[in-house]
Amino acid sequence: MSRNEWRLRMRTKLAGIAAAIGFVLATGTAIAHHSFAAEFDANKAVNLKGVVTKIEWMNPHTYFYLDVTDPDGKVVNWGMEMGSPNGLMRQGWTRNTLKVGDQVSVEGSAAKDGSHVGNARVVIMAATGKRLFAASSQDNPTQQQQQQR
Repeated sequence: MSRNEWRLRMRTKLAGIAAAIGFVLATGTAIAHHSFAAEFDANKAVNLKGVVTKIEWMNPHTYFYLDVTDPDGKVVNWGMEMGSPNGLMRQGWTRNTLKVGDQVSVEGSAAKDGSHVGNARVVIMAATGKRLFAASSQDNPTQQQQQQR
């Protein structure tokens, strides 16, 4: 085998390995993503008021956490899923829209398993009353529905 043939074979093998690695990485992200119906119950509405304790601005979903005081006075930390950062930006969000310490109200759906996790549809900023669509995978309001809110 000549040196040129050997180089060609090595390039072909490396290209194949690179393609396989790319495929594994791409499918790993797709497997980690889930549909709304897999985790949340659209018939279990949640309306929460609390103080933001943490924000995770990342793909495939942005999460934020808030401390909610239940009727017995116990503070419970809820995790709320929103859309992707790109989807949120199309709705007018930035990384600085929501900050730790902000008081908010959230309208959404609870997790099927009864845990303190939900899918946010709307986040209302207590300081300004501004309603922000959370780019939820549950529904995608039309322009008219958003204007009515």
